[in-house]
Amino acid sequence: MSFKTIVAIVQSEQDAERVLDGAIALASRFGAHIIGVHAEALPMPYTSATGFPDTEFMQVSADLNKERSAKLRTLFQKKLQPSGLSFEWRAEETFSGDSALSSLASVRAADIVVAAQREAGSDTNADIGSLVYDAGRPVFVVPHAGPVAASFRHIMLAWNGSREAARAAFDALPFMIEAEKVEIFVVDPDEDSDDEGLAGVGIAAALTRHGVKASVATRQTKGGTVEDAVQNRLIETGADMIVIGAYSHSWLHRLLYGGVTRTVLRSSPVTAFLSR
Repeated sequence: MSFKTIVAIVQSEQDAERVLDGAIALASRFGAHIIGVHAEALPMPYTSATGFPDTEFMQVSADLNKERSAKLRTLFQKKLQPSGLSFEWRAEETFSGDSALSSLASVRAADIVVAAQREAGSDTNADIGSLVYDAGRPVFVVPHAGPVAASFRHIMLAWNGSREAARAAFDALPFMIEAEKVEIFVVDPDEDSDDEGLAGVGIAAALTRHGVKASVATRQTKGGTVEDAVQNRLIETGADMIVIGAYSHSWLHRLLYGGVTRTVLRSSPVTAFLSR
């Protein structure tokens, strides 16, 4: 399995460098084509104090949008041209102006998506959570800080026996096969259950048949949260990638309790690979 078409979500200057570094690293490794996607919001109609459309304001907004899009296209081309990779740029105008939400047509014809981790307090973040939920393709999320890599030494698979976790595990095989070790991490396993799928034994055996150096580790939350258990395990083991099946709980559970997916998208200290 390989990744031959990569979509890079370029929302703003703040995230463009790291997203493109990640996309270039992956494309160089797999010989892939990169599609850069950026969206600007359509100028909204405003009225003047007299009740007539403020065409001057709308024109200024449109000009600013074009200028910003052109600046990002130039940055994209400047980063890609020396790489020797094939690439293309797609700029759009949409009601939301969100490059992640506007990229779905491109994403669904790609092998993998590269996006930036959500930055707290920024008003220029793309909606990566909705992208992960709707894309149908794996999303490679580059963290705020730390090295941008295309191969990983120690990968942690967050496992709960769900359909989403299974999808993520096999989507991430190209990375897992080359890793020095892959830990299947299970939080709050049912110690009285004979279900090897939930305990991580079955997925460990399946991955091992692919040549993955897999092991299983478990942790009881003991009143804590699954999110904290996952984050703490990442730090303890020094893993440099987390693989997770996204949104495996119901929308009501996520609304009331949050979830591992949201925590990973906002604060994972390492590269995250998410599938659903």
